[in-house]
Amino acid sequence: MLTANTIKRRDFITLLGGAAASWPSAARAQRRKVPVVGVLSSFPPGAPSLNALRAGLAEAGYREGENLAIEYRRGPPDSRRMRMLADDLVSRQVAVIVAAGGAFAPISAAKAATSTIPIVFFYAGDPVAHGLIGALNRPGGNLTGMTNLTGDLQGKRLDLLHRMVPRANIIGFLSGTRNYLFYEEQTSSMRAAADALGLRLDIVECETDRDYEQAFSTFDEHHVEALILGAFVLPNLDKVIDSSVTGYRRCTLGEAL
Repeated sequence: MLTANTIKRRDFITLLGGAAASWPSAARAQRRKVPVVGVLSSFPPGAPSLNALRAGLAEAGYREGENLAIEYRRGPPDSRRMRMLADDLVSRQVAVIVAAGGAFAPISAAKAATSTIPIVFFYAGDPVAHGLIGALNRPGGNLTGMTNLTGDLQGKRLDLLHRMVPRANIIGFLSGTRNYLFYEEQTSSMRAAADALGLRLDIVECETDRDYEQAFSTFDEHHVEALILGAFVLPNLDKVIDSSVTGYRRCTLGEAL
């Protein structure tokens, strides 16, 4: 079952457990009671979401290296590379695939690679509009997961930030590049909200987290007074906070998701 609320760790683990309950008996026999979870992601190894996944599994009684094995596959948000990684997980007959990342590639690759292995996904888009499932109440197929569905809230976030920092009339928006799945959705709604509030919006695009330092330098040059973060930066949020503290002390952070 899907929800439009912000993901909660226990809810995510419940979904994962539900998927595990549908594992074929042959797969369970092959794994000798040790389930193997395949993780397909564009997140870096130490990303908070992956740490939360391991912690949530541990809370549910599944500990990696004891009664659970996890096969990690990570790659850039490139559809061809992701498909190769997804095919590898399928060939290893993992019991369930967790597909997550700041891009759509891990989820679409997992969906294309298998129609039988359960897939649990998390991302910030519309799973119906993007063709992952048939409907929110009846997903169908082998995919289930959670989504923020937060695009319509961009204006409200900007309004709240403006209320918190009323002196800020120049707002920065730290975004992914144009090839990022949610770029158009997020930037267009943010521009509309800024126009409605009479604020100047300064959008700076980053292809990777290596661009953060230059992005904050640009914000400084443009005299940005407050900042909202796009979904792209969430896997490396710690780096953004470090950059804002060390390199741009005047900026007020407003988390976009």
